[in-house]
Amino acid sequence: MATLQSLAFSPAFSHTSHHPRSLLGIASRIVHQSAGSSFNGQRLCLSRSRFTTNIKNQKMSRLCIMMVQPKIQFIQGTDEQTIPDVKLTKSRDGTNGMAIFRFDQPSVFDSSGEVGDITGFYMIDEEGVLTSVDVNAKFVNGKPAGIEAKYIMRTPRDWDRFMRFMERYANSNGLQFVKS
Repeated sequence: MATLQSLAFSPAFSHTSHHPRSLLGIASRIVHQSAGSSFNGQRLCLSRSRFTTNIKNQKMSRLCIMMVQPKIQFIQGTDEQTIPDVKLTKSRDGTNGMAIFRFDQPSVFDSSGEVGDITGFYMIDEEGVLTSVDVNAKFVNGKPAGIEAKYIMRTPRDWDRFMRFMERYANSNGLQFVKS
């Protein structure tokens, strides 16, 4: 079992620079590994286009790609602000696994009455959306106290896709992989 922990005051966290490669305006992907992390991810880069136009005084249009900040949602369109405690399990043969996300006092409880009901567990990044409906709320004295969401990975491809999301989410939110 492994967990992700916040790096808010950890001196072991360091920023390293990665230099992405690009070829004449064509996106190229490189696989990189963050310092001290066992997660693998990909970085995309587009260089300036070499396309020129013969029309005088016309400004060159630039291709702009917005990278989606990795986020978690329980209600589509409403980002969860609370950083979860994440526990990972993987089968011995590596074919399947499970991630358990625990949120203490999640912000979705503050806005769920105004925005709508919790409809699932959505992990969103530039590759798309990972979804689970295995979401359970914890109540203490009749008041919501936490949420536990499970995401099941049934194939090595599902595991790899989840790990790419977690790499992005961890980098974005100061989480660290700790093997237990």
